[in-house]
Amino acid sequence: MSAEMPFKFMSDTRRQIGDFEMIDLIDEDRIDSMRETLHVDAPSHIQWNHWEYGSEVEELRNLYEKGKSNQWNSSTDLDWDMPVSKDEWFGNMEMSLMANLLKMMGKSEAEQKAAMFDEVAYVCSQLLHGEQAALQLCGQLTALCPTTDEKLYAANQVADEARHVEIFSRFVGEKMGTIYPITPVLKVLLDELLTVEGYQMKTLGMQTLFEGMAVGIMDGLRSNAKHPLFIDMVRRAEQDESRHAAFGVLTMRRVVREASPEEMAHMEDWAFGVLEALNASQNIDMLRLFGPKYGFDADQVSQMILAMPEWKDFNSEIYMHTVVPNLLRLGLITDRTRDRWMERGMLVEGKVAGRATPVSA
Repeated sequence: MSAEMPFKFMSDTRRQIGDFEMIDLIDEDRIDSMRETLHVDAPSHIQWNHWEYGSEVEELRNLYEKGKSNQWNSSTDLDWDMPVSKDEWFGNMEMSLMANLLKMMGKSEAEQKAAMFDEVAYVCSQLLHGEQAALQLCGQLTALCPTTDEKLYAANQVADEARHVEIFSRFVGEKMGTIYPITPVLKVLLDELLTVEGYQMKTLGMQTLFEGMAVGIMDGLRSNAKHPLFIDMVRRAEQDESRHAAFGVLTMRRVVREASPEEMAHMEDWAFGVLEALNASQNIDMLRLFGPKYGFDADQVSQMILAMPEWKDFNSEIYMHTVVPNLLRLGLITDRTRDRWMERGMLVEGKVAGRATPVSA
């Protein structure tokens, strides 16, 4: 049996579907209040680098140099004149839960295409909100990190995140027509990352957890998409995200080497708690939003998916693509917590993990 988890995000919004505990916030007033809370008190401080301006961490300096050479201009390097239409297949069927659902329901091909289009716009809207959080958090890291190499790299990533905010807001807003609101779970978790104290925890939360997840999500989108502009845009963003995840791995390697057993246990539990909450939402907000439009019941769909024998296999893919291999190599998934990941469908024993982030990304 796995050790009892000491803390769960949004514990008062959970309900059981079979053996799965789902986060399901249905109080519209509370959701609106969360989205309208734009000011977040984030305690911080400034960490001077002891006036040492030379390179102290060669791997980080190399990553900074790679980041400088790989900058690109989203206004001129992408062909924004390409039209985008929901009347065309945006990608393969593997790209869309809702398109597959409508196919099973016997809905028309036109409805399947529209559902895929809506789902991509919804997912990219959530990525956009995450990019804004990353933009702000990397600004925090330029002040908090103790070495020059970390400060320079974090500053370089600020430019990357500004570009990502630009491209996703432009593509979803101008080309797809609707930027969907942030989900309650994502808002809670991003606020947690922005307010948690210390560069170590911020690096673990954003660069290791969320950037690792972003690499997996973007890889899936790009691999299954058919629209040339979208493929090019996501490919470029994914390359940036791979560097960001590499920064997380390089920095966290040093952090875990110096951490006490108590600090390691805290980071291990916190990392699981963050991703467990993300996993616990199970697309329920998206299904609730689009259910009336396409004629399906979100609760019934969730129950059907969670009851599938192969659910853990396909659910774990996004986690085992990048973030789980990185956490395993950092020692932040151990025998003490491994069963938790397996029970929640985020790690499948015996399944080959996707890939750890190459530190030269």
